[in-house]
Amino acid sequence: MLTSLRTLLIEDSQDDAELIVRELRRGGYDVSFQRADSEAGVIAAINNHNWDLIVCDYSMPKFSGIDALKLLRSRGMDTPFIFVSGTIGEDTAVSALKQGAQDYVMKGNLRRLLPAVERELREVKERRERQRLEVQLEQLKRFEAIGRLAGGIAHDFNNVLGVILGWAQIGLDQTPNSSVVHEHFKKIHDQADRASALTKQLLAFARRQILQPRNVSLNNIVSETAPLLRTGLGDSIFLKADLAPDLDITRADPSQLEQVLMNLVWNARDAMPQGGVVILQTQNLEITQEFARAHPYSHPGKYVRLSVSDSGTGMDSATLDRIFEPFFTTKEIGKGTGLGLPTVYGIVKQHDGFLDVYSEPGKGTIFHVYLPTSIGTVDPPLTQPEDSVAGGKETILVAEDNLALRELAQVVLQSSGYQVILASNGREALHLFKANIDDVQLAILDVVMPLLGGPEVYTQMLALKPNLPVIFTTGHSAETASLNSSLEEGALFLQKPYTQQLLNRTIRLALDRTSSKHT
Repeated sequence: MLTSLRTLLIEDSQDDAELIVRELRRGGYDVSFQRADSEAGVIAAINNHNWDLIVCDYSMPKFSGIDALKLLRSRGMDTPFIFVSGTIGEDTAVSALKQGAQDYVMKGNLRRLLPAVERELREVKERRERQRLEVQLEQLKRFEAIGRLAGGIAHDFNNVLGVILGWAQIGLDQTPNSSVVHEHFKKIHDQADRASALTKQLLAFARRQILQPRNVSLNNIVSETAPLLRTGLGDSIFLKADLAPDLDITRADPSQLEQVLMNLVWNARDAMPQGGVVILQTQNLEITQEFARAHPYSHPGKYVRLSVSDSGTGMDSATLDRIFEPFFTTKEIGKGTGLGLPTVYGIVKQHDGFLDVYSEPGKGTIFHVYLPTSIGTVDPPLTQPEDSVAGGKETILVAEDNLALRELAQVVLQSSGYQVILASNGREALHLFKANIDDVQLAILDVVMPLLGGPEVYTQMLALKPNLPVIFTTGHSAETASLNSSLEEGALFLQKPYTQQLLNRTIRLALDRTSSKHT
């Protein structure tokens, strides 16, 4: 099969141009070409076509080869540029190479042309691949830096939002439903809850969400979410599902996968203001070494793929380069946060998967989500417990370095009937535990605290009182590495900010589970 070669010939002689084309075809190239011999002709040629190779005479009556070379390089073109001349001398040739030409060939020795072309085509391919990898590496570094910043901000915000949500809930509980004050508390609570959702999106992008992975089927996720998606798409957009009947399972947090699916579908909806079609597709795929070499963000292995395609406006390359950056959006002010696709990016990365995006202006967009396959069977769905949870009279030690959260915890737990002992750091928590060892029946420990962190404190507590139940509180998953052994042994954790209902529910779960072991 002949290799296609789009060639621009900057040459004033029609006969010499034909000799060059004949030599290239002799080397196995399917040559399509255009000849130009003036500045205007060259500009028109490079504006209207993409060229694989430029072959240029050095001396021409209307336009010099050096002027042509400077014109092309001034536009940032890296197309291989080879001089073919009957008059070029050694000093002139060296000067031309210094100015950006790749090689020179004498017209009397055209047999040197093919080796020069083969070498330069190979080298430009390698050079462009290196540049592509460098761009991807820089993008990954930028995403990592943004992710660390976003994760740190979200962690601090979660402490603040936890306090606001907690006191707002207390205000709601203590005021009549029909009162103006109750409505004010509700508005505070709703806005803080919205802010909490935004911080969760930031944590998702930063890959610091705490996952609760299960064996799931993407088909089930799509089927269960589709009714909600159809409602949100409206009447002008048709949603179609094409699900592989033999789809492998993957190990993932189902709520996070639902978030991925919804964000991609809402993104597709926004790209089709006049209506259109969204197609959801699942299939099994094996990523080969060859694919991984061409897509360095991927890894060889077996995957399940979720594809979300639309018939919308599409995106140009400049937009594609930025779609996963937090707060980047092409929508009008007030129409979007710029966190939807970054959230998708972070969730997929945290599940050891990767993304591919294909889009062209006017031709729609398709997102491919790849997730590693898993072994076993699909886990049954989790049952949601009732929100109303009884309190108790047990004594609980709470260690939290944030003063506002400590004060809130004391009010919430005491209102549920518990006795509360408060500590502001790990060392104080251990001291108070030793002083009240017979009374303390549960420890609630922040993972990261001054002097001693929660896991270290709990290890020393267990040495003094085996089987002591514990609940760890944490801002994001970067803090949970030290919890692995404790979690495997049954410790519970809460991600900030958490609701009072969830706190009470988790406390009762920890205490009742410990009581059942002793009966």
